[in-house]
Amino acid sequence: MINLFDNLQEIFETVKKNKLRTALTAFSVSWGLFMLIILLGAGRGLRNGFEENFKDDAINSIWVWPGQTSIPYKGYASGREISFTNQEYDLLKRKDGIDKITGRWGRWGENNITYGKEYANFNIRSVHPDHKYLENTQMIKGRYINETDIKEFRKVCTIGLLVEQALFKGKESVGEYIGVNGIPFEVVGVFEDAGGQGEMKFIYLPLTTGQRVFNGGNTIHQIMFTLEDGSPEGAATMAQKTREFFAERFHFDPADENALFVNNNVEEFKMFNTIMGGIEVFVWIIGIGTIIAGIVGVSNIMLISVNERTKEIGVRKALGAKPSSIISMIMTESIITTAFAGYVGLVGGIFLLELMSTNFTEGNFRNPSVDLNIALAAFGLLVAAGFLAGFIPARRAASIQPVEALKEE
Repeated sequence: MINLFDNLQEIFETVKKNKLRTALTAFSVSWGLFMLIILLGAGRGLRNGFEENFKDDAINSIWVWPGQTSIPYKGYASGREISFTNQEYDLLKRKDGIDKITGRWGRWGENNITYGKEYANFNIRSVHPDHKYLENTQMIKGRYINETDIKEFRKVCTIGLLVEQALFKGKESVGEYIGVNGIPFEVVGVFEDAGGQGEMKFIYLPLTTGQRVFNGGNTIHQIMFTLEDGSPEGAATMAQKTREFFAERFHFDPADENALFVNNNVEEFKMFNTIMGGIEVFVWIIGIGTIIAGIVGVSNIMLISVNERTKEIGVRKALGAKPSSIISMIMTESIITTAFAGYVGLVGGIFLLELMSTNFTEGNFRNPSVDLNIALAAFGLLVAAGFLAGFIPARRAASIQPVEALKEE
């Protein structure tokens, strides 16, 4: 204990003699860990943002939109508009490998929604019952659109939570009627959505009702379905089969990507994970590289310190100091400098991430944070590196011969 106290006192005296040098060295180490924490937090913020976007939709799903042909095919000219109908939905629904499926017919823009004296404008989607699974819709009151609603063309609707708040002002909504562009619809349910507040501004109607009431004919704007085989290979196969199905039905070249837009969420999620994995590896490389640069600085400063204290070390050895005590003194100084600087960088990085997390709660970058265990592991790695950084200077100090040291001017 006495030796440790003496070592600490000597280290303090050494630091006082070389304040600027020690401060710059500590700053380089602190900055290295600070940057690693910030980069890891930023990487987590990006991952959180994109994962939140994927929460809105079923990951094991394929979404299909009609487009316009851009390649002449078997006597058919390019520039033809492709349009989905209820028949395409019915045919696709019978295909093997499809689990949940829904069509979507939307009415965007100015939709006058009223309840009593309250009114607002919201978007309308006419859908099938399985739409709930494709959009990860979470019912909090009542029920969703069902098959009976579809078959009987019922004038019912399921509304988002924000729609309820805007129109009902805290009153019970289920069982009440709202006006949708002047046509009364019974509210049968209220939902939240994992995709955020934007999705909770929608009103869902039975697809057949929406088509009939708002002159949609039998048109469907989009078809989405989940897969029984959600593997990347299975999704890729189904996406290709879907393209070939529509190509045959509408007589366009399967290679014509403008005729049909196929969004494979399984492939997109796989690509997202690959990109995020690459970013995380890059972050670790940059962060560890910065830490190593700081540690090399510590080692160099300790070598300079040993050279400056050659005579002092020689006197110590002449008075009987053992090589182990010399090594302990140098390495303790290295470890303390590294640990203190690392702690400052660790606390500073976590503090900044906490400030950032309160300001970034939405969008593609949200809630940046770092796992405390990873942060402490990085700190432990830094202290271990400080131990190694002091080892070479300490060995050099221990090898100094008293006679040669006393000759130094």
